[in-house]
Formats: sequence, C-alpha cells, structure tokens
Amino acid sequence: MTIYVDDMRRRAKVGAGRPANWSHMFADTPEELREFAQQLGLRPEWIQHEGTIREHFDVTDTVRAQAVAAGAEEIKYPHGTAKLLDRKRAARKAGDPS
Repeated sequence: MTIYVDDMRRRAKVGAGRPANWSHMFADTPEELREFAQQLGLRPEWIQHEGTIREHFDVTDTVRAQAVAAGAEEIKYPHGTAKLLDRKRAARKAGDPS
C-alpha cells in the first residue's frame, strides 16, 4: 500500500472551525486510500473527486503528520502531485482500474 501526502499547506477555514493548513492525501488505489483514511479517523464522506484519478482527502497538518508517522510518503506540491496524477492517468489509460 502506498499513501502519499503533499506539502501544499494551503491556509483555509472549513465550516465553523478555526483556520488550518490543508494538504492532500492520495493513494495508488481507491481501496488503499479509504482504508488508510479510516485508520486516521477520516469520514468517508470527506473524500474529494471520488472516482477520478484526483480522488483524495484534504488533511490538516495534524492529520498529515499522523499519516507520515503511519507510513505515508511525502511528495512535493505541485510537482510531485502532478507526477503522481500523471502516473495514475497512464495506468488508467492502460486499463488498470486503480
């Protein structure tokens, strides 16, 4: 299982919460992403761009650190994120459903 977290760290306020720095958490497959997100306590309905190569969870710095501690690979935003999406796009084009 490979999980990736980028270092976008965009400052945003979501809902009634306090502002936080947000990044993206991706995986090689949708199943891996959901399983890892569940381990981190993320709710399934928080997924973004479900069913696309851009499928991810937005994560705060705290959750990002938990993901890294649990084995997620850190990637650079935007270049590392773009490379990951290019790889996923090529795999999908080649017939790999992940």
